[in-house]
Amino acid sequence: MTDRALDLDAVKAFVRIAELGSFTLAAEAVGATQAAVSLKLKRLEDRLGFRLLERTPRYVELSARGAGFLEHARELLAAHDRALSAVAATRQRLAIGISDHVAGPELPSLIARMNAQDPQLLIEIRIASSADLLQSYDRRELDTAIVRLHAGRSDGKLIAKEKFGWFAAPGWQHRAGEPLPLATMAQPCGVRALAGELLDAAGIPWTEVFVGGGVMAVTAAVMAGLGVAALAPRMLPFGAVDAGPRLGLPALPQLPVLLHTRVRDGRAHDALTALAAAFRSAVRG
Repeated sequence: MTDRALDLDAVKAFVRIAELGSFTLAAEAVGATQAAVSLKLKRLEDRLGFRLLERTPRYVELSARGAGFLEHARELLAAHDRALSAVAATRQRLAIGISDHVAGPELPSLIARMNAQDPQLLIEIRIASSADLLQSYDRRELDTAIVRLHAGRSDGKLIAKEKFGWFAAPGWQHRAGEPLPLATMAQPCGVRALAGELLDAAGIPWTEVFVGGGVMAVTAAVMAGLGVAALAPRMLPFGAVDAGPRLGLPALPQLPVLLHTRVRDGRAHDALTALAAAFRSAVRG
């Protein structure tokens, strides 16, 4: 069977020509060139198998069959617009940025919880550093950002505070007399900066031996025995140990998880409330 699906842009061009009586005016109305509109109409006529318009040097008018097709064309475009409106009404988009130091192994279950709250919500999630996400949030590229506390910011709602430690692989030993080998996130990273400041203040020499593009890469380096890293316990595989007390490293403070959002009500707000509660539970757990 021959595929006789119609090009909606061509149908729209035909309707505009019929209504305006001019290829030039129709082209302006649909934001195209006159040549492009003429080509679309020719292809539509070829697909239908008959002429829609009669052209003369002075004017453009509908053919007999074109006049009969015009109402069907308008109905087709109206149905298309109704379908788009229905989807837009049910699929609200919510763009969320989550810091790599916050989005842990629980992320799939957290997304599932949001989806259960509203299956019609179109969820877009970006994982990056807190600094990058806050810049995107300020540029209104994100509706919401869930991040660590960032220097110079006083906004954001506290979701939870999370314990951090100096984690290493089981059995890993620091070689006496050598700088402390650190696995860190790439700049900019607030946790990386904090770890360096605490070690410097304590007079403990250190050196970066691994720089990862994400927490998963850093945890892999730790478990491979490259060194220690400042991480939240829930980010580490079972068996990782907090080597801080044994090595005499400075205690890491509890670091807050903050919610920055412009969403104040409606379905998206309900989904964010569910997400925040799930994060709070994951951090406490």
